[in-house]
Amino acid sequence: MLIQRTFRFSNIPIMIVPMNQIELLAPAKDLECGLTAINCGADAVYIGGPRFGARSRVGNSLDDIARLVEHAHLFGARVYVTLNTLLRDDELQPAVDLIHQVHERHVDGVIIQDMGLLECDLPPIPLIASTQTHNTTPERVTFMEQVGFQRVILARELSLEEIKAIRAATSIELEAFVFGALCVCYSGQCLMSYAIGGRSGNRGECAQPCRKRYRIEDTQGNTVTDWRHLLSLQDWNLLGRLRELIDAGVGSFKIEGRLKDRVYVANVVTAFRQELDRLLIERDLIPSSQGRCEPGFVPDLSKSFNRGFTDSYLDGRPESPGAIESPSWIGESLGCIQAVQAGRFRLDATVSLNNGDGLCFCDEQGQWTGTQVNGCADGWVTPVRMVGLAVGQEVFRNLDQAFVRAVERAHPQRRLGVRLCWQQIDNGAMLIATDEQGVQVRVEVDTPGELPKKPEAALDNLKRQLGKTGGTVFECLEVRIEADEPRFWPVGVINHARREVLEHLMLARLSRYHPLERRHLNNAAPNPKLTLNYLGNVLNEKAAAFYRRHGVTQIEPAAESGLDLDGRVVMTTKYCLRQELGHCLKQKPEGDKDWILVDEKEHRYGLSFDCAQCQMSIIF
Repeated sequence: MLIQRTFRFSNIPIMIVPMNQIELLAPAKDLECGLTAINCGADAVYIGGPRFGARSRVGNSLDDIARLVEHAHLFGARVYVTLNTLLRDDELQPAVDLIHQVHERHVDGVIIQDMGLLECDLPPIPLIASTQTHNTTPERVTFMEQVGFQRVILARELSLEEIKAIRAATSIELEAFVFGALCVCYSGQCLMSYAIGGRSGNRGECAQPCRKRYRIEDTQGNTVTDWRHLLSLQDWNLLGRLRELIDAGVGSFKIEGRLKDRVYVANVVTAFRQELDRLLIERDLIPSSQGRCEPGFVPDLSKSFNRGFTDSYLDGRPESPGAIESPSWIGESLGCIQAVQAGRFRLDATVSLNNGDGLCFCDEQGQWTGTQVNGCADGWVTPVRMVGLAVGQEVFRNLDQAFVRAVERAHPQRRLGVRLCWQQIDNGAMLIATDEQGVQVRVEVDTPGELPKKPEAALDNLKRQLGKTGGTVFECLEVRIEADEPRFWPVGVINHARREVLEHLMLARLSRYHPLERRHLNNAAPNPKLTLNYLGNVLNEKAAAFYRRHGVTQIEPAAESGLDLDGRVVMTTKYCLRQELGHCLKQKPEGDKDWILVDEKEHRYGLSFDCAQCQMSIIF
């Protein structure tokens, strides 16, 4: 018979991430991706709920969110739920109800965009200001702190110097994207998808017009550049800049990708976890969660979807981040075609290819297209189709099946260190388990041990059986036996005691975890702007009431209210097509200063250039 005793330790944090801790934040399309992220070393995960997330295609049930929360909290990791869309008046109460429901499931915070929610009856759950709330200046971020946000997600366009200025002016937690797709427009300010087809990015339904083909004309109708993916950007990769971001005051490093699969999540999280661990040791900082990770594979960021990598904005955009030749993943170069023969080709370099590998190449019409490997033998590659392949063409691989299979087979694991102590007492034994955070539990074994014929063998057997923590999240760091006269216990008794004490340790860790509770701030802190136009994203009456309470005197409703956008700016971006195409007005002031952007349906958009701010705007 086993009698359990649990000693619980209070651990109520005062912030989501204390200042001496660094958080690695991963995306989760679903429960499987979320569990994978935690097991690969993420300190936190953000995931969409059943409704109102900025990725309308990836909702998750409350039951799945609860399962993810329990697994994450076991390691002291956190789960944030995204409700970062603009809400209509009739959607506010369902959104509030959902926030209450995720709070009841111990979610650590909600990411929101709509300020109307701050006028509602919310539970005391931390609020995180989405990057779609346009967090670009110290004044804006200070205001978000004053009205009760726990954290802001910074705009991706900010330079290191701008981040430092925000940090110097505020004490709020700062979260920054470090990997993944870049929106060409300031997040939350892009209305192009809505203007063209009624699908609003602010409502989680962006049709991604930035990845389409366009051409540019001057005011005389002359072609400046022919059809290319002129608004498509490379992907963000700040793996080599994490040290600078830490110094700038960023506390949470966010990986983009709530539409990405498990292999992407595992690969990117593992790569960033390994780099962060090196930096944390160097800087005498600590991760914001616990456990040692065993990914079971070697990460390689070049093997995950990307359009080429950039860190351009971080230095004030000294070079172009454009990916205008293709909005898709071209991949790694394999070399050029040396010979073609009866449905197969030979490359001018020796590479290892596998059936199912994805191949990408540019055809004679200048279009990027692809095929798959159907077989390889004696240096010859047989693709599924040969159309467009010719001698001299460069071939790329954008899907490496060997790498994908290695990740899929890996089954990453995360382990918590535990020390076990077997204390022999008069009528049995006491088994004590203590983890690395000091949480301790014990069970009593009321089965008297027998005097062994071979005491040393009995001790060895006891240690060996107690150390078998496989199949649990625990890793045995030490087994200590305290006994004046060693006794013998059956293997079944020892194993039962070990299973019981580790199960109780899991429960004790979960009961020890206390998510932060937000203080409700009902004040009249002045908004940095006294007037808001349609880019202020006020779509409901409570959002209007919020801004009026904070001193705004004129409020234009959001575009999604049905506003006529003809002649209005639908996109503003730090990405400048003049610089991308070698026509920068600072460097070449002569020439036509007015350009027109034309899409494949012959819709025409005005382009406006602000050289002082190095910004470009698109006018519908």
